[in-house]
Amino acid sequence: MRTFTEIPQRADFDYQCLVAPQQVTGAGLADLRDHYGLKLTKHMPFGCVRDDEGEIYAFVRALNAPGSSPNPTKFIYQSTRVGDGRHIRIDKEKSAAQALTMFPHRWLSTDKDVDTAGWSSLEGEAGQPWRLTASGTQFSWKEEGLFELAGKLLGNGMQWYLPGRDWGTFYVSQLYDVAGTCEGRAVKGIITLDQAWMAAGGAIHFQKDLVVNNRMHVIWWTFATVYTDGSWDSGSFMVGHGKLGYAIFQNEKGEVRCTTDIEGQVVHKPGSYFVDSASIVLDGTERWEFVPDPKGEMVDFVGGFPITAQQEGRWRRVGDTREPDRSLGWGETDRRNGSARGVRGAATGLGEAE
Repeated sequence: MRTFTEIPQRADFDYQCLVAPQQVTGAGLADLRDHYGLKLTKHMPFGCVRDDEGEIYAFVRALNAPGSSPNPTKFIYQSTRVGDGRHIRIDKEKSAAQALTMFPHRWLSTDKDVDTAGWSSLEGEAGQPWRLTASGTQFSWKEEGLFELAGKLLGNGMQWYLPGRDWGTFYVSQLYDVAGTCEGRAVKGIITLDQAWMAAGGAIHFQKDLVVNNRMHVIWWTFATVYTDGSWDSGSFMVGHGKLGYAIFQNEKGEVRCTTDIEGQVVHKPGSYFVDSASIVLDGTERWEFVPDPKGEMVDFVGGFPITAQQEGRWRRVGDTREPDRSLGWGETDRRNGSARGVRGAATGLGEAE
């Protein structure tokens, strides 16, 4: 039973979440309806793929909903093949070459009783065209002249809802196991297709964001690992201040587990926003740890948007020795917010006082 030492105002639940799995369908992905009085802001396809040499390609595109208030993200393409070769860097030239669509063309098609949602660049729009489709089983994403990926849904969808006195967040996610080509090289990895509903005028990581604008979260991650033996783990979780926290984990056995009993600890590198180590504990006993990719720091986001430090790596249960074949561990911490629940940030040592 939870104990309250401070009593919140009416309609404030001290950042307690609801969390559950959700069925993925093309019709659901195409649905623009409100939920809990919140407005759909956008779909967010993003993820990482790797080639045979272990180089990482990471990208995100904003599929803004009609009438929404977009944040600064349109299309970002990163890789470890540009810049210093030691980090995931934004490839500004390749990013700018693609169509930077603000509000995409969208559709819903049905073939053999399977609904598929689709989005694309606009006819006649400047830049290389793109096209993305998703259903309850399949996914495809093509950026002309850059990459082409396709794959299958991994497990079930995930969802969490966070009520607030003035703002709120309803967040939905589904993961796809993909393969294809990127810059002419064979690649494989994981893409997540997320959706966010927020208060009218809200934009994730930007404005009317109940979590980020109030500097509440310490750890927020989506992950999936497919192992060489064919087994896999996936999940989404957050740890923050107050009673903020949720986790939903799945595996190839069909086991889907949810909890709001989650704690976490982050140790940042000296003088850096990026993680040296991170761990979480579910239900007081089950421990997971983050394995940072040596090249996984997305350094070009620091000082820009999103303001939180984005980092790629792998999450594994402590003691798990299975060998990974492909994975996604793109998540974020915010050093300014602290290192654990109730442990707020001190001076960053990075030129920014708290």
